[in-house]
Amino acid sequence: MQINCFKAYDVRGRMPDELNEDIVYRIGRGYAQFLQPSNVVVGWDIRLSSPAMSQALIKGLTESGVNVTDIGLCGTEEVYFATFSQGFDGGIMITASHNPKDYNGIKFVREDSKPISGDTGLQDIRRFAESGDFETSANPGAVRNASFRDEFVQHLLGYVNVDALKPLKLVVNAGNGGGGVVIDALEKHLPFEFIKINHEPDGNFPNGIPNPLLTDNRSATADAVIQHGADMGIAWDGDFDRCFLFDENGGFIEGYYIVGLLAQAFLSKEAGGRIIYDPRLVWNTQQMVEQAGGVPVMSKAGHAFIKETMRKENAIYGGEMSAHHYFRDFAYCDSGMIPWLLVSELLSRQNTSLSAMVGERMAAYPASGEINRKIDDPPGALAAAEARFADQANKIERVDGLGMEFDDWRFNLRPSNTEPVVRLNVESRGDPVLMQQMTDVLVKMLES
Repeated sequence: MQINCFKAYDVRGRMPDELNEDIVYRIGRGYAQFLQPSNVVVGWDIRLSSPAMSQALIKGLTESGVNVTDIGLCGTEEVYFATFSQGFDGGIMITASHNPKDYNGIKFVREDSKPISGDTGLQDIRRFAESGDFETSANPGAVRNASFRDEFVQHLLGYVNVDALKPLKLVVNAGNGGGGVVIDALEKHLPFEFIKINHEPDGNFPNGIPNPLLTDNRSATADAVIQHGADMGIAWDGDFDRCFLFDENGGFIEGYYIVGLLAQAFLSKEAGGRIIYDPRLVWNTQQMVEQAGGVPVMSKAGHAFIKETMRKENAIYGGEMSAHHYFRDFAYCDSGMIPWLLVSELLSRQNTSLSAMVGERMAAYPASGEINRKIDDPPGALAAAEARFADQANKIERVDGLGMEFDDWRFNLRPSNTEPVVRLNVESRGDPVLMQQMTDVLVKMLES
């Protein structure tokens, strides 16, 4: 049997032709055969197919002799937290994050919430699942239901000084995903006034797929911020491992500029710490880290690469412009709850607005935002871009795709790890006109 829903970092597929309960059962058997765990934690997101998918997965695990702790409806980071905090041998999350509602998927970790990706076991799981040659245990595993949300909430609160927080007014948009239940659990511990929109978990997604990267999905949060005079807006994707911030004017803030803010927040508490960043947009992060006395370290984009580099460097924090933020004290995993808590503390301590905090940085290093184009020959596109600009470049780097740096602007062009597209990012030193001009040149070249 051929299974085609394995991607670079996880499993994603359209239900039921690419992914279904039989395939998930096989994947559970394959995971058990690969990792040989004794105890695994399983969670699932708000999608309508997730409960049945979870039961098929648990059946595959227990028939392999694995004991399963089912924590039910949750976010991906709650599976990460349970895995490392409770000492499980592994964790599995049923989720398709921000994909269309007829999709579902699976994310895997092993002990200490270390990622299982394409080159660290994912293809082994696939081969076992496809073969169907499973080792059935004479002693089936047991299943128990549990919740670690209270412990998770206490862990989140440990990233901020709650006594230093001011009574901010915050718009929170869970997109009818899973983030709302954690906001409710946090609320009693915080001095904030929460304006809750699209708050209830609903796998029908009555207000659209929870993906704030889509421009059309931003207006609900932005409008609520303006209507209520809020200090900040926060929106999440379905499994809330990414959060997206809006300033007090309803302006959407690109994840790139949040990386520098969070880096400085950590470096104020741990001088000289190492900060990991991805190569798509770099100048703002590099400057802010160095100004705060930290050491910026570039890593290939993607959670498996960021986490590996963070462990190697003992980095306190890592951030990607895609709004994935990783924390050493969170087993180097990504969280969509920790970032907005830290930014709230910055707003409280600095007694300023979010637009003021990021506006100067956006002016200093204007950026195009990520531009995606379907290309039949991604290596050819990168080669053409390099040939076009090679004689002008001060620096060429290939940490991830192609990065070329000039006196006053730079770009990164990279093939996606998950989709048949190339991704372009352009930035300049304080010159938005130059940034836009060079973006137009590169886009025209790609489209031709």
